[in-house]
Amino acid sequence: MERDMRRYLRVLVLCLGCGFCSLLYALNQLVVSLDEEETGGGGKLKAAAVASWITVSGRVPENGARSVGPKDHPGWSDRYNKDVSLSYWNPYWMLPSDVCGMDCFWEATFRYRLTKIQTAETMHLAVVACGERLEETITMIKSAIIFSIQPLQFHIFAEDQLHHSFKKILDGWKFLQTFNYTTYPITFPTENAAEWKKLFKPCASQRLFLPLILKEVDSLLYVDTDILFLRPVDDIWSLLKKFNSTQIAAMAPEHEEPRIGWYNRFARHPYYGKTGINSGVMLMNMTRIRRKYFKNDMTTAHLQWGEILMPLLKKYKLNITWGDQDLLNIMFFHNPESLFVFPCHWNYRPDHCIYGSNCREAEEEGIFILHGNRGVYHDDKQPVFRAIYEALRNCSFGDDKLQSLLHPLELELQKTVHTYCGRMHKIFTKQLTKSIRDSYDRPSKER
Repeated sequence: MERDMRRYLRVLVLCLGCGFCSLLYALNQLVVSLDEEETGGGGKLKAAAVASWITVSGRVPENGARSVGPKDHPGWSDRYNKDVSLSYWNPYWMLPSDVCGMDCFWEATFRYRLTKIQTAETMHLAVVACGERLEETITMIKSAIIFSIQPLQFHIFAEDQLHHSFKKILDGWKFLQTFNYTTYPITFPTENAAEWKKLFKPCASQRLFLPLILKEVDSLLYVDTDILFLRPVDDIWSLLKKFNSTQIAAMAPEHEEPRIGWYNRFARHPYYGKTGINSGVMLMNMTRIRRKYFKNDMTTAHLQWGEILMPLLKKYKLNITWGDQDLLNIMFFHNPESLFVFPCHWNYRPDHCIYGSNCREAEEEGIFILHGNRGVYHDDKQPVFRAIYEALRNCSFGDDKLQSLLHPLELELQKTVHTYCGRMHKIFTKQLTKSIRDSYDRPSKER
């Protein structure tokens, strides 16, 4: 009788053990299924985790804004820094007590989703603003924030008198919890500061020194102030993964049609490719830039980025017209293997439609990034560019983008058909429409 009792107890213990393991497996599968359904609306766990971990724009004395994460919450730092290094699935009894806390079991179960949110990549975007460029820059930043998915870190280089205005406006957007920013003064090498500052346009050559100033930033997207994003920044950021082992930066050609090209007709210095490159949108692997030794026509020795800039300026300053962009053309003429060239719809300018369409990729896929150079956002020469700029400038983050942005814009663009660019106005809204619809398809916490 006693022997039978022990046998029954063993069977009971075995059944309980199997049931407990089945419960753990079921919870694991629940987590995986929630992850697979993420695009359909997310879940309460994700909402709670994002509320704690997503980036916000907090003030830092004398350094613009910063990220707020676990380290800003007392008692979280040690625990969650260790947490990230743990595996996707750890039984709760295997976790150290200083990591696990009171909710050991549930933390182990849902570790995967928390870790996924914690490790979201931040995209770094830099802009240089001087003079009357505040409004343009703010509109550019707004266009980047509206559609982007991953968190954004803005590096804003501006004249001192603009810093307060930037902080006042951007701090008013911190409720979005999707971006962070830092403001910097305009700085050039001391011995040649005046010469660099007056090159082409005020402060424009600041971009050349970004790899030397932002030493802790691995990759960076530089854009001019007159840029508008019609697609998420994530799209162009993903091109970094397409770089081969020798490529350090990506830009678009200056012209698609050699007959109207500037460099191939007028340049008095070397330039990249058949028509040169435009540096208004420049994607950089800055770690590679800092490490590379560049071939040049000034010495047989290869020079690093910080060593080559001033010699280039001294040799070509009487021959260049477009300042820092010309210096970049010279540099990549001698190092063509280092440049990734992306299509014109990533840097679409009036030149692509003012004399008729000459950007095939934009005709097929629409415009991804709009570049309103030549001041077209502020005059009536190219009303289609101005209409898009004003629509994005005037829209608010909480608005219904279809009703308040897209539909009124489409009506306004129909008034521009008397111009070459206006006649093809559908390519200006094709990707914008897709971006708006995609934003509605994403879970609310990702918008």
